[in-house]
Amino acid sequence: MVKKLLHTRMRVNDLARTVKFYEDALGLKVGRRHTSPRGAQLVFLRTPNSDEEIELCHLPGSPAVQVQPDLMHLAFEVEDMAAFVAKLGKKGYKLSDGPTRTGSGSIIGFIDAPEGYEVELIQRG
Repeated sequence: MVKKLLHTRMRVNDLARTVKFYEDALGLKVGRRHTSPRGAQLVFLRTPNSDEEIELCHLPGSPAVQVQPDLMHLAFEVEDMAAFVAKLGKKGYKLSDGPTRTGSGSIIGFIDAPEGYEVELIQRG
């Protein structure tokens, strides 16, 4: 039986651009960087109030990442959707969908990360 989730890996085409997106748009912080034994460049992003990390992987010489629509997404809770969206706009980012109020009273919105990975933002109702 597993103890806990440690990290989720996402392969990316442009590591610097992707790290910049997660730092600028979402305020995540780089925890560590290293090169794997296979030569993959790895960056681990720390997520606020969570032990889990997001591992970004760039494997030189591998086929380009092509994310299919609605394949997967990361979801982050935000305190105030309107304020968060306003901050995103000042940084040059905009929602790709929403904000939308759900049946439970939460408000959700989506922003596209590089390579087409979706990031869901949730203000709990």
